[in-house]
Amino acid sequence: MNPREILEQARDTFTVRRVFGEPIERDGLVLVPVAAVQGGAGAGGGEGRPSENAPPGSGAGGGWGGSARPVGVYVIDRGQVRWEPAVDVGRIILGAQIVLVVGLLAMRSVLKARSRRG
Repeated sequence: MNPREILEQARDTFTVRRVFGEPIERDGLVLVPVAAVQGGAGAGGGEGRPSENAPPGSGAGGGWGGSARPVGVYVIDRGQVRWEPAVDVGRIILGAQIVLVVGLLAMRSVLKARSRRG
């Protein structure tokens, strides 16, 4: 596969269809799932001789990757649209852990300063 084909496949992968899922209809509601999609692609190539006596050589390569995570859903109910965000429990827990560590470090600094005063 040449670099141009890789880039074209990556471009086709990162489309609006990846961000907004297929609408789901249930009990009179229409739900449109939404995701945050990110990715990247790269390719390169070259040619040359390793030394004057060696035959010429060439090479090319590339790759792409991406990720998606749910961010919420649009709910359409009797002509009204509202946004319902997805709750990422892992991020909430990580945030709480960071706050706890920073708080403990601050408390340690305060206690050390007080003990030095005497």
